[in-house]
Amino acid sequence: MQLTKYEHACFTVEKDEQILVVDPGEFSSDFLAPENVKGIVITHAHPDHLDREKLTAIIDKNPEAIIIGPEEIVSHIEVFETKAVAAGDLIEIGPFRLEFFGGEHAIIHPSLPAIANLGVLINDLLYYPGDSFTVPNKSVDTVALPIAAPWLKISEVMDFLTTIHPRLAFPTHDAILSDVGKEIIDGRLQDTASKADILYQRISSPINI
Repeated sequence: MQLTKYEHACFTVEKDEQILVVDPGEFSSDFLAPENVKGIVITHAHPDHLDREKLTAIIDKNPEAIIIGPEEIVSHIEVFETKAVAAGDLIEIGPFRLEFFGGEHAIIHPSLPAIANLGVLINDLLYYPGDSFTVPNKSVDTVALPIAAPWLKISEVMDFLTTIHPRLAFPTHDAILSDVGKEIIDGRLQDTASKADILYQRISSPINI
């Protein structure tokens, strides 16, 4: 399965010449809609994960692609094919087996309303928690690791990483960081990962997992 990471929180996986797109949001300026898209997973409704212009561009090239996400997202999408999912659901779409975890976005502040958020495990290999630190109930090979956001602290990222203990972790949700900020966070997480025998790697080109 080939993994391609884009800016901020967007990535794709490709298997058997079919593609799954995850969280094509506004900050992922380097993302261009590919062909052969089977499905689009949206973990939650924030615009850095859900850009309706990008969704439209994907569907224009792939009119049979299915948009998958929490009910509060897909219930507002009327012109494209959708599938609502919740924590505990397991679905198969083309060559992709998707299992969902969590249910709520991490708390930014008690004064702000909670919204739905789902972590997704793809083909029992790649786990992405969306905007949360939900830990799946099984071991995983690779983790897309959120490293910078209004809802997290670096100590929480470190604990989440060592609790899941994947073979590989790559940083995501980082468009709000400067280059210097990325170096600081990467250094801290590389140290944490190496002590736990985890590979922490920033992904700049497609890799196979």
